Amino acid sequence: MEQKMNSGASMSASFSAAGDGYSMAPDALLIADSTPAAEAAAEALALSGMRLRRRIGFAEAEARLAEQVGFDVIAIEGRGVDAALFDGALAAAARSAQAQSAAVVAAIAPDQIDIAAARLLGSGAQLLCDPGTAERVAALLAAGQRPSAQLHDASRDGEAARLRRLNEEVARIADTLARLTRGEDADRRGGGLREPGSDYRGPENAGETAGASAQEIRAVIRTRRMRGQFFADELFADPAWDMLLDLFAAELEDRRVSVSSLCIAAAVPPTTALRWIGTMHEAGLFQRNADPNDRRRAYIALSEKGLQAMRAYSAAVKRQGLSLV
Repeated sequence: MEQKMNSGASMSASFSAAGDGYSMAPDALLIADSTPAAEAAAEALALSGMRLRRRIGFAEAEARLAEQVGFDVIAIEGRGVDAALFDGALAAAARSAQAQSAAVVAAIAPDQIDIAAARLLGSGAQLLCDPGTAERVAALLAAGQRPSAQLHDASRDGEAARLRRLNEEVARIADTLARLTRGEDADRRGGGLREPGSDYRGPENAGETAGASAQEIRAVIRTRRMRGQFFADELFADPAWDMLLDLFAAELEDRRVSVSSLCIAAAVPPTTALRWIGTMHEAGLFQRNADPNDRRRAYIALSEKGLQAMRAYSAAVKRQGLSLV
């Protein structure tokens, strides 16, 4: 039985069918101003099976988040919001989520990537850049730990297909991470790095060899981008390596890279790039550096382990007389 709830009954329990019994639906807080995108966010919450307990605007977000407790998910619709209000709300949401062990799902515009990353990158939050309904629902399902939820409305077949593609991408990421770690403990092995072993490294692997220069790395990046003139981008999508190359070149050039710039270098949709940046950060290959002059900006760089690995790899390639790819 489905029970309708009004605002006066918003604190009452909401249940969803689960086998022979019922399971409590996750409680959600939505931070959004009155825009069509905000309505799309509310619809996605409903489709994902969540109970929208409270909706607040950005002007009141900081004060209300200091008072509210008991939310499983904090959903944020930030597109078109004033930068100062958006930054303040994100900071308050991060604090509230940490205190409550709540998940954060934030929908942002491309020009808000740096602000959102400065506040939320590394916190486990999901950042969605100009998302559609399918992306929203997939992120909310993950945030609410409801992987078995299904959409049965035949009119949403197109969205269901996109959800399947998203699930396939998640599976690909998981497979990549499994191959990176080789089944070893990530902390012991340094995240996505491999220990020197018995793999073939050639007869001239002794001694020191200089790694690639910034110019050589930039040439590799240009070559990789040229493929897009002749083949579909998705055939060669490799955001992790593209970002490693870009950050390695930037390190050699003594140049800082913003999160938004790194998303461009990844050559994939921004939401996918942000997901990969989070993955590489968690793996210990990337590090986030705050801008001392602007709290709303953060820079991404290779960690010390990531930098050592890139230098060692480029030197090993040169020892063999091979070309970087």
